[in-house]
Amino acid sequence: MTMSELERFASWVEDLIRQRGYDIDSPRGGGKSRLADEAGVHRAAITRLLQGQSMPDLETTRRLAHVLGVPVRDMLIRSGRLSEEDLPLPDLGGGELDAVAPPRRLTLEEAAAGLGVPREQWDMFIRVAGQFLPAGADADSARGSAGHGPAAAKGAGKG
Repeated sequence: MTMSELERFASWVEDLIRQRGYDIDSPRGGGKSRLADEAGVHRAAITRLLQGQSMPDLETTRRLAHVLGVPVRDMLIRSGRLSEEDLPLPDLGGGELDAVAPPRRLTLEEAAAGLGVPREQWDMFIRVAGQFLPAGADADSARGSAGHGPAAAKGAGKG
């Protein structure tokens, strides 16, 4: 890794940290300490990265990615440790099986079950999550049952 790669990565992380609301510019802003605490890493690791002195280890990188809301894959690629070829994205289409049967979307009921939502809270989960689905026939099939869409959610509070 060249110094310019480290500096580029440090600059990218620095921008992310600021975008997430951490005050790393004022001497007593507390942003580095808060970030270190939330990520469960040493403050010195944050300081060394921001000063372009050293690349964080894999565990620190993973924890920072989580706190900053960035996929670990992106952090590893941006750091120069791995390439996009080293970490390919899953192939979500184009396979032989797709020609036989297109992939089926989960229903909201299946999503609730898969996520471990308690059965008694499924209706609320379906009303809330259903609001984020696109309008149209595809969304209706993804919802599973007709009474669980944005229109149903709008009428749910009326009584």
